[in-house]
Amino acid sequence: MSDTPQDPRRRHSAPVVDGVGKSASRAMLRAVGFNDADFTRPQVGIASTWSRVTPCNSHIGELAEQASAGADAAGGKGVIFNTITISDGIANGTEGMKYSLVSREVIADSIETVAGCEGFDGLVAIGGCDKNMPGCLIGLARLDRPSVFVYGGTILPGEGHTDIVSVFEAMGAHSRGDLDLIDVKRIEETAIPGPGACGGMYTANTMASAIEALGMSLPGSSAQNAVSQTKRDDSRAAGEAVLTLLERDITPSDIMTREAFENAITVVIALGGSTNAVLHLIAMADAIGVSLSLDDFTAIGKRVPVLADLRPSGQYMMSELVEIGGIQPLMKTLLDAGLLHGDCLTVTGATLAENLAEVVPYPEGQAIIAPLEAPLKAQSHLRVLHGNLAPEGAVAKITGKEGTRFSGRARVFGSEEEAQARINDGSVVAGDVVVIRYEGPRGGPGMREMLTPTSAIMGRGLGSEVALITDGRFSGGSHGFVVGHVTPEAFDGGPLALLEDGDTITIDAEADTLDVALTVEELERRHAAWQRPAPRYTRGVLAKYARMVSSASTGAVTDRPD
Repeated sequence: MSDTPQDPRRRHSAPVVDGVGKSASRAMLRAVGFNDADFTRPQVGIASTWSRVTPCNSHIGELAEQASAGADAAGGKGVIFNTITISDGIANGTEGMKYSLVSREVIADSIETVAGCEGFDGLVAIGGCDKNMPGCLIGLARLDRPSVFVYGGTILPGEGHTDIVSVFEAMGAHSRGDLDLIDVKRIEETAIPGPGACGGMYTANTMASAIEALGMSLPGSSAQNAVSQTKRDDSRAAGEAVLTLLERDITPSDIMTREAFENAITVVIALGGSTNAVLHLIAMADAIGVSLSLDDFTAIGKRVPVLADLRPSGQYMMSELVEIGGIQPLMKTLLDAGLLHGDCLTVTGATLAENLAEVVPYPEGQAIIAPLEAPLKAQSHLRVLHGNLAPEGAVAKITGKEGTRFSGRARVFGSEEEAQARINDGSVVAGDVVVIRYEGPRGGPGMREMLTPTSAIMGRGLGSEVALITDGRFSGGSHGFVVGHVTPEAFDGGPLALLEDGDTITIDAEADTLDVALTVEELERRHAAWQRPAPRYTRGVLAKYARMVSSASTGAVTDRPD
């Protein structure tokens, strides 16, 4: 009933199933398919985010079966369990979106809880949507057991090269009078053709790419179509890889180093990725004990260019990047240019440089990834702004297409719904800076994404004429002159809470500043008169989250000791 000598790969499962004193544990496991031999094998937990809530995850059940089969074939025992997922695309613009960022913490907590209780020796986590990917990584980091992450893969384009953002922007065009309801319905019916995560370089594909660059996915995992044999093979290989990691006792803390996070930031910038990467990478680093801050994004951004012409600001979709080789040739280019740390260990057991050694360049004539000597933007599109409106920082996504400086009059709203109504009815006009406050981690609570209002602004043709700032977040699908993660948030008495209609706000992405044209004395006068609004929730998960969550500038995490 036990290994002699003790199998070092089974340090977590052995206390659960070895010896006569664990007969009851074994009896329970026999009922779910264990046999005598299985009790001598390392147990590999397969954390599946499968559900029919969203197309991003609707195929992941099959991928989990593949990962489990891979673990079994390599000499382990795969055990599949589920965690939750929510859909940003479905919830955007509603009260339900407040649960989105919260779900990241629930996912991390549930993976830690199940693995910690059941004694899994290693793990595979499979995610396919914005929050479940960083949630998976945070859970794996906390456990620090041999682990591999699998990305569920990208969706294929809809009819007419459309995707979910096409639907949001169609709604904005309809409110302007440019699209009739028949056209909106046609886009609605054809933009999402099947399983997979949203098809541009939105948050899902951004985080998948970051995790591969971090070394926590097998090479190529981030750039595969959701419905493909390649993705099924990737899932099976991940299950097998965990056994190799167990043999070599390689855990996330060996892989998720400071230099590996710098690699992840570099790849996110080169791909023109989502602002959510800032929030999530800081949170993932915090979980593994690596110090990462907003300033690191600024420092790396000064030397890394934007190379990928991908949506939302560019033309192409992730499935088209898959066709020309994914992100591996891009990473090889960055490595050869000295922009990546090649000696970082990865889940293959080899270094990043070793993984990339045989990678071939992109095919001649492709237009998706620009050459390093002729970038789309010489420095990062992710700008960390400071100023009297953001003493602790804010995050902007400035591609340059919308310009690098905007100054306008404040139009102040206390919620996303208030702002959306005024954008839709034409009250928001050229020259306005839409201010959406009390949507931060504590104030929302939950730090909602502002895809609906930003898409409405774009759909009404105001993308270069109206700016938007918020203590909430932005979807990876948002584009335009947008600034989020403004800290301190309004609910904590940050300067955003003190703004009034007509105040002059200036966003300067060259100087990296966010300021309002008010004196220190006037800001102090307004602060003295300000009163914190009553919490929107006093019981339940949102209330708990609001009490526990840290500032967006530190990743909006819920388990910081301070």
